[in-house]
Amino acid sequence: MTTVTLTLLEAGHCVFPEHFTRGRGGLKLARLPATFALIEHPRAGLLLFETGYGTAFFRATRRWPNQLYARLTPVTLREEQLAVHQLARRGLRPADLSRLLISHFHADHVSALGDFPAARFSYWPEAWAAVRGRRGLNALRAAYLPEVMPADFEARAAPLDPAALRPLPPEFAPFRHGVDLFCDESVLAVPLPGHAVGQLGLLVRPAAAAPVFLVADACWHSSAFREDRPPHALANLLFADAAQYRATLHALHALHTHNPAVELVPAHCAEACERHVAAG
Repeated sequence: MTTVTLTLLEAGHCVFPEHFTRGRGGLKLARLPATFALIEHPRAGLLLFETGYGTAFFRATRRWPNQLYARLTPVTLREEQLAVHQLARRGLRPADLSRLLISHFHADHVSALGDFPAARFSYWPEAWAAVRGRRGLNALRAAYLPEVMPADFEARAAPLDPAALRPLPPEFAPFRHGVDLFCDESVLAVPLPGHAVGQLGLLVRPAAAAPVFLVADACWHSSAFREDRPPHALANLLFADAAQYRATLHALHALHTHNPAVELVPAHCAEACERHVAAG
């Protein structure tokens, strides 16, 4: 079975009240890192999963109504944390990246897409259909900032084909279907509905390590899938489908319970970030 090299990195963070994101705790602010992943496949080359924050986020949130996004989730991003700079320190140029997989179109996951002018963009078709054409407050309700998207996004789009869904290996039950990106079970895109329409996670088999499941925003903290604990009920206002969110979280809990060897990594979990994310 083919294995890949997986490097997890952080491109900035925001803060938000802990009781909201955990469903418990006080009013102190929780640090929510914006992680992204570099995957090096022995034959297919480089794949980036997410981008974290980018400078386009700050340009996009200078004016109303997008200012609300930045005010509700204050963001810290150092120049050296930009994905493009972190890859450069690893000897990689933007042009070296041929493919970028997007879990969903919230700004903290896509606001550095424009830094990779040669990359094709892959995503679940439903995810783009849910935000395409939205502007102003209508976009903001979906945590989508059209201003961060590259002007040629659709020209470089390479959406995944729902017809390519195949049964997953039984070790990943209760998740049953995914898209085998390289046809060798090394990297599997898995639907994780609820938080956002068409959200994807990524199952990765790193060399000499247990499988890693990058679960995007299917939960915000590792404690959530361990305890099967959803966030505060008010968070339902942010989700595309609260019932689907709860079902996805329950499935993550079941996977963790029945196969704890699989490492589940939420995109914004400070605990997981400290354990897995490489120095930038």
